[in-house]
Amino acid sequence: MKDIGAAVTCIRVVLVDDHEMVAESFERMLATMPDIQVVAVAGTAAAAVAAANEHVPDVIVMDYLLPDDLGAVAATRIRSEHPQIKILMLTGSDDPRGLAAALKAGCVGYFQTTGAFRELPAAIRAAAAGGVVISPQDLERLAAHPQASAASTASLTRREREVLVLVAQGLPNRAIAERLFLSVNTVRTHVQTILDKMGAHSKLEAVRLAESHGLLDHLE
Repeated sequence: MKDIGAAVTCIRVVLVDDHEMVAESFERMLATMPDIQVVAVAGTAAAAVAAANEHVPDVIVMDYLLPDDLGAVAATRIRSEHPQIKILMLTGSDDPRGLAAALKAGCVGYFQTTGAFRELPAAIRAAAAGGVVISPQDLERLAAHPQASAASTASLTRREREVLVLVAQGLPNRAIAERLFLSVNTVRTHVQTILDKMGAHSKLEAVRLAESHGLLDHLE
C-alpha cells in the first residue's frame, strides 16, 4: 500500500486496483482535479481495509476482482466499521452477479473499467455528495432480476416515490430537499424509510428494485 500525502482540503479518495498501470493512470488523472485528493493506493482487499482504517476517506474506488478476495467482500468489511465511506465498484465483466454483490455490500456506484477513466471524477463527486452511480445498461440488467416483492414496493407513499425517482437521477439528499421544498433531515428520513420498506442495503439497490417494479416510470 502506498501512502500519498497532500495538504489540499477536498474529497479524499483511496484507489484499490491490483493492476499497477491502471491504478497509476487513475492516480495521475485525479491529481489534475483540484477538488479530489488521492490519499492512498492499495492492490489487495486486505490493503484496502487497512487503508480505509488508516485514512477513513470520503470515497473508495474498488476493483471487483482482487488477488486475495472480491472487492465486494472488502467493501462489506469496510462499511461495517465505517458506514459513512462511499464505495464505488469497478468491474471489467458483464456478469450481473458482480453488480448484485456490490449492491448487497452497500456500494453507491458500479461501472465498467473501460469507461472509468472518463467517468471517474464525476462519479467520485456524485458519491461524495450522496448520489448513486450506475449506467442505464446496468440498471436494465438488474431490473431483469427483481428481488423485492410487489407488496414492499407498493407500500411506498407518493412522497417516498418522488424521493426515490430523484435518487435514481443521482441527486444527493440536499438537492432532493431543494427540489421538493423539504428539509435535508426530512429527506434523510424518507430515504431510510424507503430502504427499510424495500429491504434494500443502499440507495443504489433501492433504485434497482424500483426499476424492476416500474416505480421509476410513473407515479401512481
